[in-house]
Amino acid sequence: MVLGKISGIYGVRGMVKVFSFTDLRDAILDYSPWFLGSELRPYVLEEGRMQGEGVVAKLAEVSDREQARALIGLEIRIARKFLPDLEPGEYYWRDLIGMRVLNQEGLLLGKVTAFLETGANDVMVLDDEKGGELLIPWSDTSAAGVDQSAGLITVDWQADW
Repeated sequence: MVLGKISGIYGVRGMVKVFSFTDLRDAILDYSPWFLGSELRPYVLEEGRMQGEGVVAKLAEVSDREQARALIGLEIRIARKFLPDLEPGEYYWRDLIGMRVLNQEGLLLGKVTAFLETGANDVMVLDDEKGGELLIPWSDTSAAGVDQSAGLITVDWQADW
């Protein structure tokens, strides 16, 4: 599960700046090890803290600026087993990506490709059948149901809205 990204270096001891995708930015510091890069190499989090608006972290395997610089741009992943259990009706976005989306009339609107955070509410991004993109607010009123076993989301939404 992707929780953030290494965005820069901090100081001379090999600390990294982190762009956190977690709701509370420093919540990413609750997880260790982090798995980085395409080979998912584990890195143990030694310490971390908020620094201004962002997060900085020291990884045990990184001892200088050049080692830290090599990590810039890598996604931070954790093992799914470390994520908190969800309440009924709650979902990790990652689990909804790729699902088909139908409206309440049974019309296929598209397939979920991403979610966006906005000030008012989250937005589901769909690729529609015509090669276009459709944006649907994710809320209690628009998301009528999720059937994870069928890979299907039902929404209260019309194709021409």
